[in-house]
Amino acid sequence: MPSDRKPLIHAFFDEATFTVSYLVADPATREAAVIDPVLDYDQNAGEVDTRSVEAILAKAAAEGYRIVWTLETHAHADHLSGSPLVKAKTGAKIGIGEHIKDVQRIFRPVFNATDLKTDGSDFDHLFKDGETFAIGELKGSILHTPGHTPADIVYRIEDAAFVGDTLFMPDFGTARADFPGGDARTLYRSIQKLLALPPETRLFLCHDYKAPGRDHYAWETTVAEQRAANVHVGQGKDEAAFVAMREERDARLAVPRLLLPSIQVNIRAGRFPEAETNGVRYLLIPVKTKSENAAAATAA
Repeated sequence: MPSDRKPLIHAFFDEATFTVSYLVADPATREAAVIDPVLDYDQNAGEVDTRSVEAILAKAAAEGYRIVWTLETHAHADHLSGSPLVKAKTGAKIGIGEHIKDVQRIFRPVFNATDLKTDGSDFDHLFKDGETFAIGELKGSILHTPGHTPADIVYRIEDAAFVGDTLFMPDFGTARADFPGGDARTLYRSIQKLLALPPETRLFLCHDYKAPGRDHYAWETTVAEQRAANVHVGQGKDEAAFVAMREERDARLAVPRLLLPSIQVNIRAGRFPEAETNGVRYLLIPVKTKSENAAAATAA
């Protein structure tokens, strides 16, 4: 792996969350996978919309694709997953890395999510590091890349790799590592795994925010470009320098706008918490006062 076969790749950019979803298809069999689909969510109104998923499904129908997988690179903190809708419409299986169980264990008590199992069983398949899979005649494999979260994985499909939040475009750098279970040192080592792939490997990113001086969105690069020009890890930057930079930078970053709703939904494979007795589903906002936070820090 990879072979001479190349996947057909269609990108869908959601500017509201700066997220790129992908439709990846085998040109021979027309089997396909969706990677990191977005469920549109209006936090102020408490309303969801399916337009982003519907656009992917419409493209698949127009091209004659049969979607067999909907794949998550990790439990996203910036958008809600559209995988359940993809599954409902196509029968596709929902896949994610096996370490989602660690993420579920971290966040279950945060939201008092007593309905949530922490064995990953909300998902149809939990991928292990090095595991292989297929989309038609396309060969795929899994690379576990923790650091941003414990559960991040990369889907290698022939000459393409879908890297989630681990890397951004070379002029923007790398993902934050300050979420619960994240670690800058672990992230650095995961990135080294990616940079060790063949230089011509195409890398498809989950986000872009337009680096300073760039006026267009971009989400495709290569291993060679990342090795040479990534502003955080290019030119052989060492681990200690990266960790110092990442930790200092992360300390100044704001909490993602949709962190709380996204995590609650995405650790459940995109499903919402069960409805209350009035038939309404609710997403929780844990609240602590500053005095409680100070007391907890003192006790620790």
